[in-house]
Amino acid sequence: MKFIAIFLCLIFYQLRFSETASETADGAKGKTRTVSTLLNAKWNATPIALEIAEFLNDEDQSYFWSFLEDLSHNTDEYYGNTDKGKYEALVDLSRKYLSEAQVSLMKFSLGLHVYSPKLEMFQQIAMVQGVPEQKCETVAEINGKLTCDPSLIKALLNEKPKSPELYKLDHQYPGKMAKNRPVVILYGEIGSKKLTEFHNTLKPLSVSGEIIYVMRHYISDRKGTKVRLSGYGVELQIKSTEYKAQDDTKVTAEQSGAPGDEGASQQVEDEDVDVEGFLFSKLKVLNPDLAPKLDKLKQALLDESQELAPLKVWQLQELSLQAAERILSAAKDESLKIMAQLAQNFPLLARSIVRTTVRPALKAEIKRNQQRFANDLSLQPSEAALFINGQHFNVDSMDVFTLFEQMREEVKLVEGLYKIGVPSQYVSSLLSLDLSPPSRQYAVDIRDSAVLFVNDIEKDPQYKRWSPNIQDLLRPSYPGALRSIRRNMYNLVLVVDPLLDEARSLIKLAESFVVHNAPLRVGLVMAVNSDPKLSGRDDAGIAIHNAFNYVAQRSHPTDGLSFITDLFAVVGDNSITVDDVGRLLKKKFSADLEDVLGEDSDYDVGRQLTKDFLRRTGFRKLPQVLLNGVALDENSLNADEFEEAVLTELMRQTSLLQKALFRGEMKEDDNVIDFLMGQPNVMPRLNDRVLSTSTKYLDMTGVVESGIKDLTSLSSHQLIAAFTDSIAYVSSNTKALTPVTLWLVTDVTQLAGRELVQHALEYVQNSRLIRLSLVHNPQTLTDSSSHYIDTINAALTSNDIKLLNKLLKTENAEAFTIGSKTASDFGVEPTQKSSFGLKLHQLLAGRVLEFQPGQRGLIVNGRVIGPFDDDEDFTSDDVALLEKHTMSTSGEKILQFLQDLPQLHSSDLIMKVGGLLMSSASGTTPKTRHNIDERGSELSLLHFPPKMSDSPFIDITAVVDPLSLGAQKLAPLLLVLQEVLNCRVRVFMNCVEKNSEMPLKSFYRLVLEPDLMFGADERQLAGPIAKFGILPMGALLTQGMQVPDNWLVESVWSPYDLDNIRLRDVDTDVHSEYELEHLILEGHCFDSHSGSPPRGLQLTLGTPIDPLMVDTIVMANLGYLQLKANPGSWILRLREGRSSEIYDIVSHEGTDTPSSGGSGDIHVLISSFKSHVLKLKVAKKAGKQQMDLLSSDDDDNNAGLWNSITSTFTSKSSDEDEDKLNIFSLASGHLYERFIRIMMVSVLKHTKTPVKFWFLKQYLSPTLKDFLPHMAAHYGFEYELVQYKWPRWLHQQKEKQRIIWGYKILFLDVLFPLSVKKIIFVDADQIVRADLKELRDLDLGGAPYGYTPFCDSRREMDGFRFWKSGYWRNHLQGRKYHISALYVVDLKRFRKIAAGDRLRGQYQALSQDPNSLSNLDQDLPNNMIHQVPIKSLPQEWLWCETWCDDTSKRKAKTIDLCNNPQTKEAKLDAAVRIVAEWNDYDSEIKMIQEELARNRTEQQRQHDPSEF
Repeated sequence: MKFIAIFLCLIFYQLRFSETASETADGAKGKTRTVSTLLNAKWNATPIALEIAEFLNDEDQSYFWSFLEDLSHNTDEYYGNTDKGKYEALVDLSRKYLSEAQVSLMKFSLGLHVYSPKLEMFQQIAMVQGVPEQKCETVAEINGKLTCDPSLIKALLNEKPKSPELYKLDHQYPGKMAKNRPVVILYGEIGSKKLTEFHNTLKPLSVSGEIIYVMRHYISDRKGTKVRLSGYGVELQIKSTEYKAQDDTKVTAEQSGAPGDEGASQQVEDEDVDVEGFLFSKLKVLNPDLAPKLDKLKQALLDESQELAPLKVWQLQELSLQAAERILSAAKDESLKIMAQLAQNFPLLARSIVRTTVRPALKAEIKRNQQRFANDLSLQPSEAALFINGQHFNVDSMDVFTLFEQMREEVKLVEGLYKIGVPSQYVSSLLSLDLSPPSRQYAVDIRDSAVLFVNDIEKDPQYKRWSPNIQDLLRPSYPGALRSIRRNMYNLVLVVDPLLDEARSLIKLAESFVVHNAPLRVGLVMAVNSDPKLSGRDDAGIAIHNAFNYVAQRSHPTDGLSFITDLFAVVGDNSITVDDVGRLLKKKFSADLEDVLGEDSDYDVGRQLTKDFLRRTGFRKLPQVLLNGVALDENSLNADEFEEAVLTELMRQTSLLQKALFRGEMKEDDNVIDFLMGQPNVMPRLNDRVLSTSTKYLDMTGVVESGIKDLTSLSSHQLIAAFTDSIAYVSSNTKALTPVTLWLVTDVTQLAGRELVQHALEYVQNSRLIRLSLVHNPQTLTDSSSHYIDTINAALTSNDIKLLNKLLKTENAEAFTIGSKTASDFGVEPTQKSSFGLKLHQLLAGRVLEFQPGQRGLIVNGRVIGPFDDDEDFTSDDVALLEKHTMSTSGEKILQFLQDLPQLHSSDLIMKVGGLLMSSASGTTPKTRHNIDERGSELSLLHFPPKMSDSPFIDITAVVDPLSLGAQKLAPLLLVLQEVLNCRVRVFMNCVEKNSEMPLKSFYRLVLEPDLMFGADERQLAGPIAKFGILPMGALLTQGMQVPDNWLVESVWSPYDLDNIRLRDVDTDVHSEYELEHLILEGHCFDSHSGSPPRGLQLTLGTPIDPLMVDTIVMANLGYLQLKANPGSWILRLREGRSSEIYDIVSHEGTDTPSSGGSGDIHVLISSFKSHVLKLKVAKKAGKQQMDLLSSDDDDNNAGLWNSITSTFTSKSSDEDEDKLNIFSLASGHLYERFIRIMMVSVLKHTKTPVKFWFLKQYLSPTLKDFLPHMAAHYGFEYELVQYKWPRWLHQQKEKQRIIWGYKILFLDVLFPLSVKKIIFVDADQIVRADLKELRDLDLGGAPYGYTPFCDSRREMDGFRFWKSGYWRNHLQGRKYHISALYVVDLKRFRKIAAGDRLRGQYQALSQDPNSLSNLDQDLPNNMIHQVPIKSLPQEWLWCETWCDDTSKRKAKTIDLCNNPQTKEAKLDAAVRIVAEWNDYDSEIKMIQEELARNRTEQQRQHDPSEF
C-alpha cells in the first residue's frame, strides 16, 4: 500500500510539473548552494603503520616491539601496495594481537588520528636533538653523539658516558633490567630497512643488559598533506537581521577558488534527508529507472521548501513530542537516522512534523520517565545524557577523544570478564557492583603515651559550665553548630615535625581551637630527631620538644602550645634555630638553658615513644592529623582548608556518635574515647600504601597456550597468565573460596625478603579469607640460592606453613647458602631445577612490575603495592589491614555475587574479577555506574540489540529530547558508535511538554567517521568534512566551530564572510578551511605555604633552543594558567625577572619530570588531542618571604614586576617602545573588518606617535589576516594577533556576539604581554578624529580604566535610556553609565588590584542568569563600578548620533556608529551619512587592495604563463 501511495504522489507531481520541472531543476542548479568546512592539523600526515604501532603499545608494550619486527620482515607487503591494500594488510597484521572489538576500535582511532599528536611529539623531539641535520632516515644517539652507521655503535658505546633525557612515553625495549648502562636512542620509521638493521644490532645488546635501548619515531620524508581532523562539530546559527551587518562587497566565483577535497562520506548525506515526506535515497533504490526524474522532483520540492516560514504559537507547543512520535513510529533501522536528520536540519524540517499526532499514552509514559530521571539521574526535561556501561557523560562538555579512551577501557573490561570465564548474562550485574571504598574510614588507636594532650575537656576549668550529659548529642541544633558537651568526644591529634613549614599553620590553628574553647581535645606528637646522642643544644626540633615539656610542667600544656606559636611569630618566615628557642625561653621564663636543653635534661622525654608510635601506626609522611584516630586528607593540611576539613570530619563523626547513642551501643557512663577506639574501623596500623587510591593493577585476562618455548616472546598479559597457571598457594582454608589472593614479590635469600614472608604467614595461618604465594625476585642467583628457592616452592606446593616458617629462619637460610643443608634435611623433595620457572618469576617482576632485582612488594587481587623502600616494614598488622580493605572494597561483594553461581566457584576467578573491576574503578574520581531500567518504557524507547549477541557487548544508553542541542550531537554519534562497537543502544525520549519558542535555531554537523576512507581507485581520501547540503537560501547564517575545550582553531582559507552567510547572495558553494593552531596547556598554580594562587606569577614555555616561545600570567581565579602549545616536548619555567627571583616551583603534577623541589627545567609532553592540565605549587625563596610580585615600588633598586620584565627583553632606554600607542580592537565578519581597516587609517591619520594594533585572532577572517601585513607595510604600523581560549570553568556563552563581548572585558590582564603598560580599546565601527596619545597620557586618577559616559543630549532617545530607571538607577547611585566602544586601560594598575579576577568572579555569578548582562561588555564594568572604579572620560572622546545631539558633533574626538533602536538603520548607510571622511578612507584602502590583487596576478603570470 505504501508503494502505491508513493507512486500515486509521484504521478501527481509529474503531471503538475511535467512542463516546468526540467526548467526548474536547471534553474535551481544555479541557485542551490552548499556550505562546507574542514579542519586540518598544523603538522603533516603521519603514517598509518606508526599510528597502529602506538595503538598496540597502549594495549601492551610488548605488542609494539613484536609489530615492529613483524613489519620489518614483511616490508614489501606493507609498503608496495595501493593505499587500501596497505591499510588492509596492516589491519590484518594487528589481528595477531587484538580481538575483533579492539581492531574495530583501532580503525576508529585511525579515523580520528588519535595517535598523530604523539608521533608529531617524537618528530619535534628529533628536531630539537638535531636528527634532521644528519640527512639520513635512521639515526642513533649514543653518549650525546648521532650516527647513521650501525657499525659505529660499539665504538661510540666506549666513549665517555653521557645520559640523555628520557621520557615516560619513550619506547624502551624490554631487555634485561640493568642500572647505570649506556642509553641508545634510535630515531627512525618502523618498517624501514635501515631501522631494521639498527634494531637487529641493538636488540641483542639490550637482551644481554649491556645497553638501555629506546626507540623514537622519526619520519625523514613526510608527505606535504596536513592531517585531516575529525571529532568536532560545525554549527550554522540563524542570525537576527534586526540590524543589517553585511558587507556589500561581492565575492566572485573566481575569488572563491577550488574547494578542498570533500571526502566520500559526506556526499550522499543529503539523499537521506526527508524532503516534504519523501526519502529519495529509498525511492531511487526501489525505482532506479526513475532516478533522473526523481532528482528533478526533489529539486522542485526543495525550491518550494528552502525558505523558512515562521510557525504559529500553537504549532510550536508540541514540536518535541511530535518529533519523538515521528522517530518512534519509523522503521527501526531508520529511526536513529531520522532523529539525526531532524535534529541537525530542524529549522527547515519543522513544518514537516507540525501535523503529527502524538499518542496520549506516549505523553504519559514520557512524563512518568521524566520523574524517574529527575529522582535517579538529576535530569530535567530536555536535558541530554549519555551512559556507557552505566557511566555518565556530560553531553555538553564531552569530547570524542575522551570518549574513545573510555570506550577502550569498557571494551577491555567486558572482554576481560568474558575471557576469564564470566558468561555474558552476568557481565552487566558485575559491572553494577559498587566497589567504592567503605563510607566509614579507618582509624588508628590514639591511646598512646606519645600523644601529649594540651587540654582536657572533662577536667579543665574553662569547660566547667558545659553539660556532661552525653544525651545532649541528640538535642536539635542549628546545622553545622558544634555541641558543647563536657566529654572528650572529639580528639584532634597533630603528628608534626615543628621545624617543617607545613606544620606551622596547623599548630597555630590548633591553638586557636583551644583558645576559643572549641569542643576539641587537642594533642601533639612531636616527631623530632630520635637519635639519643643528640640534645636540645644540637637540634632545634629537640629544643622545641624540650621547651614544650618544660613549659607544660611549669604551668600548663596549653602554655606549652602557646610557646611554640610565639616562637613561630618571633622567627617569622625564617628557619628556627636552637638560639631562637633559647632566647624565647630566657625572655618568657628566665629558664636555665642547660637544665632545659642540655644533654642531661629532665625534659628530654618522649622521643623514643614518638618513634615507636610512628612505627606502630605506619605513618611515613608528615604532617598527619587524626580526629578520633581518622587521618584527615593530606591535601587539606594547609592554612586555607584545614579548619574546614576538621569541621567536616567532626560533623561526620557526630552523626556516627548520634546513631550509636540512639541505638544504645554507647551508654551515658561509657568512656567515649574507649568506645571510639573499640570500633571495628580502628586498626593497629594505617599503612598509606594499603589505603592509597593511586595504584597499578595487573591485567589478568591474558591466555597462554601450552608448550611455551621462549618466555621473552610472551606479552605482559601472557606472562601474568603463565605465572598464574604455574604457582601454588598456602592457606589455612583449603576447602572454601578464598577471596583475597596475595603474591609477595621478594628475595628470600635476603633477610628483609624473608621477614616480609614471615610477617605475612603470621597472619595467613589465622585467616580463612586469604591465600599466599611468592614472586621470586632474587638480587643475585647462584646454585645454592636456586636450590633454596626450589625448596621454598616445594613447601608452598605442599601447603605446609610450619615447614615454610622453619625454612625461613635465618640460620636455615644461611645453611642453604653455604651448602651445609639441603632440601632432604627437611624432608622435602624439591621440584626439578626450576630455571625456567625462576625466569618466569624474574620476567614478571622486572618487565611487568618494573621492579629492580631484589626489590620487595606485593600484589593483592591484581593490585600492585610497591616497590618498598629498603628500610620499610610490612607487618602482619599491615596484612590484616590489607585483607580488611580488600574485602570491604571488592572481596565481599564479588564473593557474595559468585556464591549463588556454583559454576563460577573459583578463587582464581575472584582474584581476576576483583583486579579487573578495581582497575576500572580506581582513579581520582570513583566511577558511579547507573542502572537505567527500561520497564514501563514500551512506547518512548528506541532499543537496538547488539550485532553479535553471543559476544561481549557495550551497553549505551542515551536520554535525550530529539529537538535539543544534545540531540544534534548524540544522534550522529550513536550512529557511528553502532558501527564501531558491538553494543546495545537504548534511547529514552525526554521531551519538553510544551515549547514556547523554536527549540532549535541552528543547523549542525558532527564530523566523525568510524574508519579511514578510500576512493574507488583505492587511494586514501583526504578525510571528512562538514557539509550542509539543504539550507534556506534567504536566511542569514553564522558559522561556528564546536571543538574540544583545549583546541584553539582559526580559519585559514575562505573568501566568504562566515559570520554572515546568505546563500542567495553568493555565486558558488561556500567553502572554508580551518586549522588547529594550538593545543592549550592548562594548569592551576598555588603557593605551597599559603595555599593561595601567586597572583601575577609568570611562566614561560619553550625549548632548550628557544626557552621563551610563549608566556602567561597566573590568575587569582583558581590559580588558573593557560599556555599555547603543540605536540612536542616543552620546558616550563618561571619567567626570568621578578618571578624567578622570588619563587621556586616546589612540586608539579602532569609533567614528565619527577616532582621534586627547585625551579629547574620541567618537561611537559603534549602527545594527545585530549586536555592536558598541570598542577603546580610554588614557594618563596629564603629571604624573599616579605617580597610582593605586584610591588608598587618603581625605584631603580626595586623595580616592579612589569619594569623587570620589560628590562629583561628590551632596552631600558627604549623611548620608542615607551611612547608607542597600543590600540586593541576586535571584529567578526567582513563588514566589521572593513570598518576596522577604516578605523586604523583614521587613527594613523591623526597621530605622529608610533602605533601598534592588537587584534583578537580567533575571529579574524583569512582575508583580513592576509591583508594586514601589506597594510602595515603601506602605512608603517606594527600589529600583533593575540589569542586566549575561554577557560572551561568560566561560564560559557553560546552566541558568537556575546563571546566577542566577553573577550573585550574578561581577559585584559592575560591577553597582552606584561611589558604593555597602557592599552586603548577602539571599537571597529569607530572613526578617530584626534590624537589618541592624548587619551593614553590622560591621568586616570588611580582607576584601572577610563570609559566615556553615554550622552544625554539627544532627548528624543530618553525612552531608550534604560540606565535612568530601575535597577541601574539604584545601582549606580548617581554615577554615570559608561559605553564600552572606547576605553583606556592602565594594565599595570589593572593587574595590581586584580581587576581581571574581580570582573571574572562577578561575571561567573551574574551569567548563571540568562537574563543578566544583556550587554555583557558594558554591563559588567558598570555593575562593578563600586569595586573596580571607572574614570569618566570627557564627553568629547566619544560621539554617537543615537545618544548625542548634532551640536556636540563638531567637538567629537571619535565618532561611533552605534545601532539606533529607533530607526534600525544599516551600518553602511549610517557610516556614509554620518562620517564625511568615511568614503575617502574606504576608497584609499580599496586602492591598496586592488594594487595587491594586481601584483599577485602578475606574480602568478610570471610563475605559470600557461594559466593565462
